[in-house]
Amino acid sequence: MSSLRRLFWGLFAFVIIVAIGVVGYMVIEGWSFLDSIYMTITTITTVGFREVHPLSDAGRIFSIFIIIGGVGGALYILTTIMGYILEGQFGITMGRRRMKTKIARLKKHFILCGYGRVGQAIALTLSEEGAPFVIISKDEEHVAKAEKEGYLAILGDATSDDVLKEAGIERAHGLVSAVGSDTDSTFITLSAREARPDLFIEARSSSPASESKLRRAGADRVISPHAIGGRRMAMLALRPAVVDFIDTVIYGRGRELQLETVDVASSSPLIGQTLGQAKGRVSITALAMRKEDGTLIANPADEEIIEEGARLIVIGTKQRLAALEKILEGKKRGKK
Repeated sequence: MSSLRRLFWGLFAFVIIVAIGVVGYMVIEGWSFLDSIYMTITTITTVGFREVHPLSDAGRIFSIFIIIGGVGGALYILTTIMGYILEGQFGITMGRRRMKTKIARLKKHFILCGYGRVGQAIALTLSEEGAPFVIISKDEEHVAKAEKEGYLAILGDATSDDVLKEAGIERAHGLVSAVGSDTDSTFITLSAREARPDLFIEARSSSPASESKLRRAGADRVISPHAIGGRRMAMLALRPAVVDFIDTVIYGRGRELQLETVDVASSSPLIGQTLGQAKGRVSITALAMRKEDGTLIANPADEEIIEEGARLIVIGTKQRLAALEKILEGKKRGKK
């Protein structure tokens, strides 16, 4: 039994003893309610005040039992409180409350479901990128480990609507399901899609057979760590220099160049201009352009017209990318 539960039952027993004392004095001695409760409290606490009225023999015997029960209950409560504090339960409870407050303030954040090996790697990347996120896991050890790393974490089942609401799904930018079970991942995707039809959802799949189910459940992207790992190993064998360059640009710490996606908002002054004209204003390189109708143009020419709703995949310095994003007046959508 936890310290908090023991404290609850101790307080409950103490209240019962007080109630028995009050009723006993009223029945045995015929005292008023005020005199009875006063006598009960002074008897239990052993403060040494005189008796309210002279006690009969039955009243004295009753007082003996009240003293034994009351003092025993008071000592039990006191030791339970001390244990609660010494065990750190108070600190843990206050820490959880502060964490809930921080989670309630999150906006445009990611919800990471699962904190196994894959989830830990995702959390590390999100942290390095400065992206706000909260972790959901039903494994107490995983939650404790996440909190130790300084991450916001919730102990609960991510398939539960209430847990997703606690994680702020109505304010979230996206959800990443990194749980090891394809069944759990499917239920998480269904719950998240029902709660937020417009939410970007990325789900982990352990088997090819589950990919189609996850997509039907509402996942925007389905990722198989085994398939990605295999492709990466093959590319490293075939084109190691290319992979090293991409890793340096995307993952390298203190990197000068960065890859980013920027969206063309309806109020952008660059709508109708060419990529060449945009490059003249901000020195960046466009690697690809996805038009609003879904057409993807790789290595677009300078003569390509910038249209409303288009998405550019660009490479450049952090300062130039920020300047371009300001001009386009779009919001970061993440690397989807």
